[in-house]
Amino acid sequence: MRSLFYSNPMYKAIFSLILLVSSCTVQEVKEIAQIKTPQGEILLWLSDETPKHKKSFIQLAKDGYWDSLTFNRVIPDFVAQAGCPDTPEGFTDPEYLLEPEFNSNLLHEYGALGAGRDDNPQKLSARCQFYIVQNKEGEHRLDGDYTVFGKVIKGMEIVDEIVSSKRDSLNRPLIPVTLDVNIIEMSAGELRKLLVNR
Repeated sequence: MRSLFYSNPMYKAIFSLILLVSSCTVQEVKEIAQIKTPQGEILLWLSDETPKHKKSFIQLAKDGYWDSLTFNRVIPDFVAQAGCPDTPEGFTDPEYLLEPEFNSNLLHEYGALGAGRDDNPQKLSARCQFYIVQNKEGEHRLDGDYTVFGKVIKGMEIVDEIVSSKRDSLNRPLIPVTLDVNIIEMSAGELRKLLVNR
């Protein structure tokens, strides 16, 4: 069982978070992203190792930017993508572009939170768009090309359900999957309990 635990990337990532949170005082407060959908709640850890992407996500969430948008591209064994649609406007406004923050500790594993982008040569992120890796084997061909800046810590079964939605030829769910994205505060003690009881 021990070797199975350590060979599973999802569990390794959660174990790393448990160690990180364990170094905090029980009362210390952390900002966690919350996505409410018709299917249920998803909670995400936002990494301190990608400070620009973390700050951007928190700002857009607090501004209510995504609350009129949806999961607009869902592909089984790949990703659930949300936010601004794949249009030129979403990828050309300098206000919504971020320099990449690639990190060897943040890979495209099951449950990884990443920033969308077009094929621009600088690999700039479109901060208005995000995706969650749903492939249980990961999507490591994207490592070093797209910035991973967080991880699902609760609700991957919700992501799995969203990705299994009936969809059109452009992989949009036939019944829109709406977003209500918030930033909530959890004490390190509450977070530790959540991670340990996964």
